[in-house]
Amino acid sequence: MTFAHPQILWLLLVIIPLTVWYIRRQRDSHAAMSLSTIQAFAAMPRSWKQYLRYFLFALRMATVACVVVVLARPQTHDSWQTSKTEGTDIIIALDVSSSMMARDFRPDRFEAAKDVAQRFISGRQNDNIGLVIFAGESLTGVPMTMDHTILTNYLQSLQMGVLEDGTAIGDGIATSLNRLRDGQAKSKSIILLTDGSNNTGIIAPVTASEVAREMDVKIYTIGVGRNGTAPYPQRTLSGGIEFVPQPVVIDEATLRTIASNTGGQYFRATDTGTLAHVFEQIDALEKTEMDVRHFSHAEDNYMLWAWLAFGFFCLELLLRYTVLRSIP
Repeated sequence: MTFAHPQILWLLLVIIPLTVWYIRRQRDSHAAMSLSTIQAFAAMPRSWKQYLRYFLFALRMATVACVVVVLARPQTHDSWQTSKTEGTDIIIALDVSSSMMARDFRPDRFEAAKDVAQRFISGRQNDNIGLVIFAGESLTGVPMTMDHTILTNYLQSLQMGVLEDGTAIGDGIATSLNRLRDGQAKSKSIILLTDGSNNTGIIAPVTASEVAREMDVKIYTIGVGRNGTAPYPQRTLSGGIEFVPQPVVIDEATLRTIASNTGGQYFRATDTGTLAHVFEQIDALEKTEMDVRHFSHAEDNYMLWAWLAFGFFCLELLLRYTVLRSIP
C-alpha cells in the first residue's frame, strides 16, 4: 500500500505528547489523603470499570490515528500487466441505400445486416472497430473505437434516408481507408456489405481496392440478396411505399475483384442465416495475435480506515455515556 500524501503520517507522532498529557492528568486529577497504612484495603477487589476507563483514551487515540491515515490517502499500487490477445483494426462499410429495404430478409436487408453486425462487434472485444455508411455518398458513422457500446448504440439508432440515395461503393471504401490510416494494428480490414452495383460516386470501386492493396488493407465483400427476385420498395403516386417484386442485381464480378485485389474474400448472403455465417467466417479469419499491456492506475483505498475511525469514535461515546459514565 502506498500513500498519496505520506508526509501527513508524521501527524501520528502527536499521539505521544497526548499520551504523556493523559498520564499526567490522570495522576493529578484526584484528591489525595495521607494515611499511615493502606493494609486494611489491600485485599479489596478492583472494579473492572477502573481498568476499562483507560480504554476510552485508547479508543480516542485509535480514532485520531485512523483519521491521519485517511488524510494521507492510502492507495493501491500501480502496475503494468502484459498479456497476449487477438485483435485488429476493422471498418464495417454498410450500404444504406433504399434497396436495402428489400424484404427478402426478415424484416428487411437493412435490419438484418444491422443485427448481424452488432453480434459481430460484441464478439470482437479486443478490436478497434469503426463504422462507415454509404449510399449516393459516404459518411463516417463512428470512428475506430474500443468502446463497442458506442457502435452498437449507433447501429440501433441508424435509420434509412440519412444519405442521398444511390450506391457509391468506391467512395465507401475510400472513407473506410481514411479511417484505417491512423490505426496501430498490423492487421487492417474492411467488411463491405452491399446489395447492388456501383452507380455513383467519385472513386471507382476497383481503383479504391488498388489503394487498399497499397495500404495492406484486406477487403471482405458481402453481396446481400437472394437469387431471383425480391420485393423492393417503390414509391406510389400518393407518396407511400409499396413493395414490388424485382430482379436481384448484384455486381458480383466487381465485388470479387475488390476482394481478390486486396487478399480478402467475397461472400454471397442469400438469407439471414447465411449472412450470420458469413460474419462467423470473417470473425475466424481476421484475428492477429498481439501483446497488450494493461495499466492498472492507483486508486484511493481509504474507506476501511474511515469506517474504523467512525467505529472507534462511536464506541467511545457509547461507553462514556453508559457503563463508564462518571457522576460529578
